[in-house]
Amino acid sequence: MTTPQTREEPVTVRVFTHVFTQRFSSTPRGARLARRLALLQLDRWDIPHGTALSDTAALLVAELAANAVTHGRVPGRDFELSLSYAPGLLLRVDVTDTRSEGRPRLAPVLPFAETGRGLLLVEAVATRWAVLERVPVGKTVRAELDLA
Repeated sequence: MTTPQTREEPVTVRVFTHVFTQRFSSTPRGARLARRLALLQLDRWDIPHGTALSDTAALLVAELAANAVTHGRVPGRDFELSLSYAPGLLLRVDVTDTRSEGRPRLAPVLPFAETGRGLLLVEAVATRWAVLERVPVGKTVRAELDLA
């Protein structure tokens, strides 16, 4: 009797040399502050304000934070921003809220609608993005930018 051979998928290990995590109030002011502090932190990591990478990261933080305070808000609960950076390899933006239902998804937008384009922008500029479940409640929307 032979034992079945199993084939394991290769594991990709990401080592981030820089990590920034901060909680913000689930308000429009909190979303604006998240964007501003993200830009400040990126500048500290030698990603100067006004560069293509800084501008792209600011867009991702702004859109994901705005979605968290608009669609993921639970009264009295904050949202969390986490930036992870491996210079020359990857920049990851995670925005976590405490609402489990109402997972973000791409949807058609009417031509003259004033809202609904945030995830289309994320889809357009991020290398990849995903929605991850958070235990015990909530979700994390992750956007990554490959730098290599």
